[in-house]
Amino acid sequence: MIPVPIIRRSGKKASIIIPIITLFSLLIPFPAVAIEPVNKTPAGVAIKGYDPVAYFADGKPQKGRKEFEYVWMGAKWHFAGAKHRGLFIRSPEKYAPQYGGYCAYAVSRGTIADIDPEAWDIVDGRLYLNLSKKIRDQWSKDIPGNIKRANANWPIIIKR
Repeated sequence: MIPVPIIRRSGKKASIIIPIITLFSLLIPFPAVAIEPVNKTPAGVAIKGYDPVAYFADGKPQKGRKEFEYVWMGAKWHFAGAKHRGLFIRSPEKYAPQYGGYCAYAVSRGTIADIDPEAWDIVDGRLYLNLSKKIRDQWSKDIPGNIKRANANWPIIIKR
């Protein structure tokens, strides 16, 4: 039998090195994940493919169609027809939802959340979307106050 040397190391070096590495990793600045100015699907579609003009023109949410697509603010916007697309192209700020299409109630609370295109309100000619109908009900309890807070929060949120 050939003797094989066994080398055992004490855990002392590891117990010193691991906290040092951990400390240095905490000191290295990591870039923050930027908030996109427009809430969009992984395919880059705004408001989950709903036609933003339909809320105003038809008084209800309506799915847009890809053949009536227009790219604005780095997102693909879908429309029910050429007329709605034309209206949007002439005045996108008039029809695009507030806060980049993120949940208005979440923005009023200083954060962002996705939306349900069926949970919406038009207030003073502006489209506001919310995470769900239940959240829209919360939003509706103090619309002026929520808009005021969201308007103050949005510039801060978008700079993150």
